[in-house]
Parts: sequence; structure tokens; C-alpha cells
Amino acid sequence: MHAPLRRLFPTTSPSSVDLAEAYAAPLGAHADRPWVGLCMVASIDGSTVVDGVSAGLSSDNDSAVLVQLRSIADVIVVGAGTVRGEGYGTPKRPGQRIGVVTRSGSIDPDSALFRSGAGFLITAASTELDARIERDVDVIRSGNHDVDLRRAFAQLPDMGADVRFVQVEGGASLNAAIAAADLFDELNLTTSPATVGGDGPRLFHRGTDRSQRYELAQMLADDESFVFSRWKRREEPTSP
Repeated sequence: MHAPLRRLFPTTSPSSVDLAEAYAAPLGAHADRPWVGLCMVASIDGSTVVDGVSAGLSSDNDSAVLVQLRSIADVIVVGAGTVRGEGYGTPKRPGQRIGVVTRSGSIDPDSALFRSGAGFLITAASTELDARIERDVDVIRSGNHDVDLRRAFAQLPDMGADVRFVQVEGGASLNAAIAAADLFDELNLTTSPATVGGDGPRLFHRGTDRSQRYELAQMLADDESFVFSRWKRREEPTSP
């Protein structure tokens, strides 16, 4: 059962809020490319995992946010390690595609995700793939030795009709690479009321230094002290 949610920002809105209404749509859209959002949970001290997975930081409301954002996403992009660790299967939304980013090409074509036809690969041109994968799985190749994510994301509309919203779901190293490619339009972050310590990955793990400003669009909290924030990329002023 979900804990009740109250709105902290914007304060002019009613204090109580329905989760589905709060995440009913992306924070914006582009005319010439998909809008790209990130959905992640992190501890107060910034870790995105406990014992290697995010489940220890999550809650019913956090899971509901993820499910709601998935329901409006046309394509989900996720790292191969996260797919294995979190047990990704067939998406619930008909026609939704899940792009798995991998540099090694090591995926299981017999998994439910790829047997369903919903899963596809995003990899580099030089990555050697098993013959079965080449035959049975759709592949976006971009970049020679490393995946060129900017070029790969430009090809995402080829994976489905009317791709308007792309949701990224980690892991943290993939997040960092996408941030370095300057592709995120919004961040949907759950802050778990816990500290983890250790050397677990941050939201953008081991990425290149790149500063980007975001504006707070929404902040909710529940009785379990989880905080749910939505951040929209700040538009840079145009030169005269």
C-alpha cells in the first residue's frame, strides 16, 4: 500500500497529490528529437545501490513512480549490468521497446526481454556479437570502439513508432555517459531516507566533469520520509 503523498513544491498547489497525476507526463517535449528523462533512487549520502542493487533503497511509492514513468515512456534505455541485476523482463506497455547498452555484447538472447522482441541492443561498431543475437535481436551500432550515445539516441525513433519520451534507468555509469553526451532533459530522483556509506556509485558515476543546471519542477514527500523530486533542465539563454 502506498503511503500518502504531500506536495512540497510548488507550494501554490494543493498539498495532497495523486502519484499518477504528479507523473502524468514528461516535463517537456522537443519537436525534432525525443525528450530524455532519468528515473533513479539514491540515498541521502548519494549511493544508488545497497549490496549492488537499488532494491534496498526503494519503497512502494518509489516503485510506483518508476512504474508510472514507464507507462508513459516509448523507449526505456538501461545498461546491461542493470538488466541482469534487476531482472528486466517483458515490458507491460504494448509496443514499448527497451534498449540495452553494452560494450561487450554479452546478453542472454533467451531471456524474456529479448524473446519478446521488445529488447534491442545499443553497442559499438566493433563489438562482436553472437550469431544468434545478430539474427534475432535488433541492434543499434554507434561509435567505433566506444558507444556514441548521442548518435545512438538519434536512432531510437527507428526502434518504434512515434518515440517522444525516452526513460533512462541506469546504472550510474551509463547515467554519467549520457550526461557527458548532454542528453538529459529531466531528472526524476527519489531520495531514500537512509545513508549507505561505502564506495557505492553516485547518480553519475565516474563521469567526466560537466556542469549542467536544472530547475526544480516538483517535490513530493510521504510519511516514510522519502522525497520525490522532478528537475527540468534549465534553458540556456540565447546569444543576441
